[in-house]
This record gives sequence, structure tokens and C-alpha cells, in this order.
Amino acid sequence: MMMDIRDILRSIPHRYPFLLVDRVLEMEPGKRIVALKNVSMNEPFFQGHFPGTPVMPGVLIVEAMAQAGAVLLLHPMPDRDQKLVYFTGIDGARFRRAVVPGDQLKLILEVLNLRPKACRMRGIAEVDGQRAAEAEILSALVERE
Repeated sequence: MMMDIRDILRSIPHRYPFLLVDRVLEMEPGKRIVALKNVSMNEPFFQGHFPGTPVMPGVLIVEAMAQAGAVLLLHPMPDRDQKLVYFTGIDGARFRRAVVPGDQLKLILEVLNLRPKACRMRGIAEVDGQRAAEAEILSALVERE
């Protein structure tokens, strides 16, 4: 299943400047997602990280993975506008290469354990087939107030 930005905006509440998923290439609900983040020099974080040598912060690469995971969890839910996915933990995060303007970050997430209110996913972020980052991401599914 492919999703464009309009579908993503209907699936998760994130918005500019914090929306870090641009497109979904593949999705097997409850199991796996492959999404893209196009990294542009216009990203607000590049202004300070680092002037003259822009590098996407590793924590935002992990956040992009978590947002793709949230799309995977929320999209199939009919009441998704009443839910939030909270990021509750990161295990085994490793950063393998810098992500810079012009890169296209491919986000691959696989569900390892899914419960009604919690999920553990294995995430990999790649650029041009090279691993940029990896982590296990823990999330909680909660009701919006």
C-alpha cells in the first residue's frame, strides 16, 4: 500500500516543522512499513546543526522512524483521530553515516511485538542503500485528551 502526504496527514497528527515522513512506499498493516523522508536544506534544524556543515541530528532520524511507525499503527484504525502514539523508548540506537541535505532517507520498520497499548519495532534508516541508523523503538498507544 502506497500513501502520499495527504494520506500521511490524515494518519498522524504531526505537522510542520516536525513532520518527518513524506511518503509511504509499502505498508503491511500491523507488520511492516517502508517510508521516505526527503532531506532538504530548508529543514529548520540545519540553521544551527551545523552552520556551514549541515548534518541531520541523529535524534531526528530516530524520530522519523518513530513517525513512520506511528503511521503503521494508526492508519488502519477508524478512530485514529482519537489516538496518539507516544515514543516511550529507544534501544540499541546506532548511527552509521551522516544524513545531509539532498539525501533521501528510507525508513524501514518491522513490528517485533504488538499489544493493544504498546508496540516494539525494529527500525532501519538508509540512504542510497547504506545504513544511516538503526534502533528498536518502543511506543505506547494512548487516547487523546
